Amino acid sequence: MANIQELTQRFIDIYGGTQDGLAVFHAPGRVNLIGEHVDYNGGYVFPAALTFGTTLLVRPRHDQVLGFASTNFELRKELPLSPVVFDEADDWMNYPKGIVATLQQQGKTWNHGFDMLFHGEIPNGAGLSSSASIEVVTAYALLNLGGYETNTVDIAVLSQKSENEFNGVKCGIMDQFAVANGKKDHAILLMCDTLEYDLVPFQSGSYKLVIGNTNKRRGLVDSAYNERRSQCEQAVEELKPAFPGLTLLGQLSLEDFNANAHLIKEDIVRDRARHVIEEIDRVKRSIEVLKANDLVAFGELMNGSHDSLRDLYEVTGAELDAMVAAARQVPGVLGSRMTGAGFGGCTVSLVHEDSIEAFKEQVGKQYTEATGLVPDFYVCSIGNGVERLV
Repeated sequence: MANIQELTQRFIDIYGGTQDGLAVFHAPGRVNLIGEHVDYNGGYVFPAALTFGTTLLVRPRHDQVLGFASTNFELRKELPLSPVVFDEADDWMNYPKGIVATLQQQGKTWNHGFDMLFHGEIPNGAGLSSSASIEVVTAYALLNLGGYETNTVDIAVLSQKSENEFNGVKCGIMDQFAVANGKKDHAILLMCDTLEYDLVPFQSGSYKLVIGNTNKRRGLVDSAYNERRSQCEQAVEELKPAFPGLTLLGQLSLEDFNANAHLIKEDIVRDRARHVIEEIDRVKRSIEVLKANDLVAFGELMNGSHDSLRDLYEVTGAELDAMVAAARQVPGVLGSRMTGAGFGGCTVSLVHEDSIEAFKEQVGKQYTEATGLVPDFYVCSIGNGVERLV
């Protein structure tokens, strides 16, 4: 967690004045533990909030101006409270600006502006939801300071709407939902299309989550994502003779799918559908093994998830596969898999605390030898969703 005293001094250095009226908020990053490429197929995802994220310091102003500053970027600006419009030149500020604009559309207004200082601990582009963290912390802070209700489910929906409409990024709800609704030592079982969710205890004991950033820039994600979606839709159409009301693969049980998979004509489309159905089953089994505190079984399900994403859904790529293969050779690793959209980004591994240094050294060395890239590793615990600190 960030040093609030240092950040307070930084805030005063930038904006002047004193710390009177200064409020401090925090929203985490997130990692999806299992359940990949099932959200748009009507399945459960299983994300968790991390202990590091975005800290926001906010103080009311006496005029109609918004001050934006960040410890991560040199760009700072003062912009009018209204109208708030997207401007490419404003770069990172478009995420908090989108929240202001979306709140205003919903009739949430303030009779003065705010000075804001953002401090992000989430590596950009690592797939750990830095944009969702900024959005959620901004929404929570402005609602809190404006005397409005801070319903975290509503904040997740508002933040997704802001990213979709103001920033033009067609993301799903999982990132914002996990960031807003996380709870320490719990993962979130979330059905993305209905927003039904359950907090599931994740008592990792002497095991830690280690996120490995491949530092591979993602090139293929959009085209591959669209292709996978259309293949899943094709599978649904071809299964309809057996299930006339079927609209999403996630509505089928594993047994029903196995009995009717022959209706899908192309092997590749059948493989895509099989990944989705089996991955949803793995998520459900994860809940059972975690309730029994069986981390070994959960690690095996993580491994199964990656292997399916590699062999059936084909979204891993050489870098993620190299990192996962290296991770699984380290004693004390219960499971390792890609997390996120694929073709680069991050892996998540469940590693005994006594093995963490060996993990970083061994996996880092093998991964660099295999790919020529230098990875980054982050040791994480599961933390709370968005909250006010001061």
